[in-house]
Amino acid sequence: MANLTQIPWWEWLSFFRGWRIVASVEAADEIPERLPRNGAVVVGPRARPKWIAFDCPCRVGHRIMLNTDKARSPYWSVTGQGPLTISPSIDYYEDKRRCHYFVRKGRIVWAHERYRR
Repeated sequence: MANLTQIPWWEWLSFFRGWRIVASVEAADEIPERLPRNGAVVVGPRARPKWIAFDCPCRVGHRIMLNTDKARSPYWSVTGQGPLTISPSIDYYEDKRRCHYFVRKGRIVWAHERYRR
């Protein structure tokens, strides 16, 4: 596990509401066990990350890890300059739980909300 001092203290303050990248680590086993609310960690160099990891916004406690390496499929693109955007949607399914959402400009848009219009 990574040392929690890698995440700057201000990232733990609650007034940061939008989703954002809070740290960068070299390997997946260095991802901290605890992350700030709405915080994500990139694995690999920020210019060409291999993975992005964050706790699911449903707050049940499962960790999401998405491949961002274009050489492997499927992959997600990440824009982390400012508020976080991840494309395409994230669709987590396990047993009877399904979490399907979009991360756009630092906000979570649940898929059922988006398709209601």
